[in-house]
Parts: sequence; structure tokens; C-alpha cells
Amino acid sequence: MESKSKELDFQGQNIYAGIDAHLKNWRVTIMLEHTTYKTFSMDPDEEILHNYLHRNFPGGTYLSAYEAGFCGFSIHRKLEKKGIKNIVVNPADIPTTDKERKQKEDKRDSRKIARSLRNDELEAIYVPSKATEELRGLVRYRKTLVKEISRNKTRIKSFLHYHGIKIPQELDTASRYWSSNFSKWLETIRLTTDFGHIILSSTLDTVNHLRSNLLKINNELKEIAKSKVYSDTLRYLTSIPGIGLIVAMTIISELENIKRFKSLDKLCSFIGLVPTTKSSSDSERIGGVTPRSNKPLRSVLVESAWIAIRNDPALALAYSNLCKRMKPSKAIIRISKKLLSRIRYVLINETEYKYEII
Repeated sequence: MESKSKELDFQGQNIYAGIDAHLKNWRVTIMLEHTTYKTFSMDPDEEILHNYLHRNFPGGTYLSAYEAGFCGFSIHRKLEKKGIKNIVVNPADIPTTDKERKQKEDKRDSRKIARSLRNDELEAIYVPSKATEELRGLVRYRKTLVKEISRNKTRIKSFLHYHGIKIPQELDTASRYWSSNFSKWLETIRLTTDFGHIILSSTLDTVNHLRSNLLKINNELKEIAKSKVYSDTLRYLTSIPGIGLIVAMTIISELENIKRFKSLDKLCSFIGLVPTTKSSSDSERIGGVTPRSNKPLRSVLVESAWIAIRNDPALALAYSNLCKRMKPSKAIIRISKKLLSRIRYVLINETEYKYEII
């Protein structure tokens, strides 16, 4: 009697893939609804994973997840193109046992991702459009340039102090803002030996190079601001006291779509303008702002809040009243939340800020 071969058909079944992504390899765990199938290492290629799933589980619905990290959203987009429903998750949000925490390894990481995906315990982070992601990269790169310029300026001043070179009194104030006259004076400085001067000249060249790059980035952002895609949104944001072009671009690139936050509280939580809390039985402890935050956004909002209280009477009064019962550092966080409320209002309603809006 001849035996009839049956073709595999996983129609209507979910196949879960937990991916622990690394530069040179992926550790992948495959799970079905009621069983763990296999954990294996593979080359970091979505095509290989796609072919493996189709070969072993034809007709199934493929779902995958990986932790946000060095690869950004590139893997996500490639997996989605291959028909694999993927999500990117915050590593801190993946349920982890004490054993997994203390005996961390790639195999366990991929298994817990697959297990949590199957149990519907994972919340996907927002995936921005490619254009927004590239704008975000440009804005963040600008911030990196500003930090590097500041570091190298500090190195030059430390070098001058170390060698006992005093800044002329008429240039002392100018040195704080690194004026052209101060730069010209630095170029005239000579040490006892030629090789002793190399450090100063090299660091000064680095500053000039970084400042040239910063100017290019600033000009590029100004051109982007004129485009139809961003011009209206920038007009709404910059109508708020304390918000200029760079802060507005940071808000646009980090949030993309304000309507994805259902309330102001959820927006504050995303940015990190909420306190840490520890509640147990009848006791509740409230600490400072949570360390979990969108750092680029939180920093520019706090900086903008300091500027806003000097330009907006309503916020100045609110800050003054808050300082009567708390430290200025805590009061400015409350002002940042008020500023964020205004940002949310103008973006949702697509209107410019008016002083009666608080």
C-alpha cells in the first residue's frame, strides 16, 4: 500500500520569532502557540529568516520582535517588506525573570522576547517615517557638534591656564562667546618651541572645523524649515515664547505625530516630565523626575522653559508662585509641562499661540 505524503499547512496559526539582534549574527527563537520549536544562530539577514519560516511553516502568520538598539528601525522595515509582522520594543519593557536578569545570554534573551510576544505582553514603540528618522539624525548630529565645540573650547582655555598665558582683559568677555577677535588672538600665540604649539594649533583647527560644520547644518535646517512639509508646523511652534527653530525642529523630529498621544499625561510620560513613584500598601513615595525619558526632547524643553519665563508674563508669574513652595529646579519642570501643554495645543489645533492660552 502506497503512503500518501501530506504537505505542511500552518494556515491560521501564528508563528512567533524572538530576535536578539547583533552586528554579526542574530539569535532567533521560534515558538508556536503551545510549544517552543527551536533556538538557533543565523546571519543577520531578513531574507534568510523569511525563507526559513516559509520552508518550515508554510501558510502561517509570521510575527517577530526585537529590542530597539544599534540597528534602529532598518531591520523592522526589511522584515515588514518580507511579510513578517514585526514590532520593535523597549528592552526595559520586556518581562524578565530574576534568573534571566542575573544569567544574561543571547539564547535566553531571544527566548524571552519570543515568549513575551506569544503571550501578548509586548508593547511596540513608535516607528517614525524614514524622512522623520533622517531629520532626527540631523538634529541630533547638530547637538553632538555643539557639545564637541564646547569640549574643545574648554581644552584650549585649560591649555592657556596650564602654560600661564593670560587672556587680555579686553578679550576676556569676548572669549565667553568665542568672538572672531578672540580667535585671531589665539592664532598669534606662540610657545617656546614649535612642537609645544602643536596642541594649541591642532585644537583650534578642530574648533574651526566643527564650527564650519555647524554652520552648514544650521543653514540646512533653515532650508528645511522653508519647505511646505514643515513650514506651517514650525510657524505654530515658534509662535510660543521660548521656542526657536532648533527646539521646534527637535520637537518635530522626535514626536512626528502629536496625535499618537491620547492625553497630555501620556505625552509627559514619553518625554520624562513625570516623577518616579514607589507605592506599597498605605505608603507612597514620590521622587524626582523619572530617568526614563526622551533625553533630547526633555533637555530642550527645560532650556526653553527658562527662556519662556523671561518672555511670557503668565509663565513668569506661575514660576514665581511655584518657587514659594519648591526649589527652582523643581519649579522649572512644572513650567516645562505648561510649555508642553501649549505645544500640544497648537499642534493639535494647527494654530499659532495666543497669550490667553495657558
